[in-house]
Amino acid sequence: MIIAERKPLPEIVDKVKRYRKILNIGCGGCVSICLAGGQKEALELNVELAEAFGLQDVPIQLDTLTIERQCNPNFFEPLDQVAREYECLLTMACGAGVQFVAERYQEIPVFPAVNTVFVGVDRDLGWYEENCRTCGECMLGETGGVCPVTRCSKSLFNGPCGGTRFDGACEVATDIPCAWFEIHRRLKLQGRLEEITKIRPARDWENQTVRHLIQPSCQKRYLK
Repeated sequence: MIIAERKPLPEIVDKVKRYRKILNIGCGGCVSICLAGGQKEALELNVELAEAFGLQDVPIQLDTLTIERQCNPNFFEPLDQVAREYECLLTMACGAGVQFVAERYQEIPVFPAVNTVFVGVDRDLGWYEENCRTCGECMLGETGGVCPVTRCSKSLFNGPCGGTRFDGACEVATDIPCAWFEIHRRLKLQGRLEEITKIRPARDWENQTVRHLIQPSCQKRYLK
């Protein structure tokens, strides 16, 4: 699932402040599931925008419409009926959805209201973890279903490195599991340890640890 987070309000205001008829488009897809851009979040953003413009004593028409998917043309009929009545469109979809809306209504300025952060999974309510970097050359079948690109702190294709701890943790931090420790464990369990001996050509990746995102509305649940 694509994980996103809303842009800061001042950034959004700065993009749309010159327009007086704004349609905020929510998306019922991934951004709705990760609590960043569904109908509820679109309505909440409209309230904040109305307050921001009200404080500046600027008259504005601010409406919202949520469609099931902004990355699929089959769901655009409700939007087609009203989009061209507005001076600009604000979309709460991922980057793919924003581009699709902009392509469909090329004569209307289209602005993103969220940042697309990563592709990940649900760990708990409002808590998401990156599991895939959409590298385009998936090797999960060779690594027991554990992605070394994302889950190894060094993105090693031929591991483990010399910093693996005996308890299976990464040398970067004790709370980060060593991806290659888990790959070895799974391949041994499956009787496929020969896979770990294959030499794979390195790719030019930046070293990144696994990223997490906890939405502001859920931070009290996890952050003490």
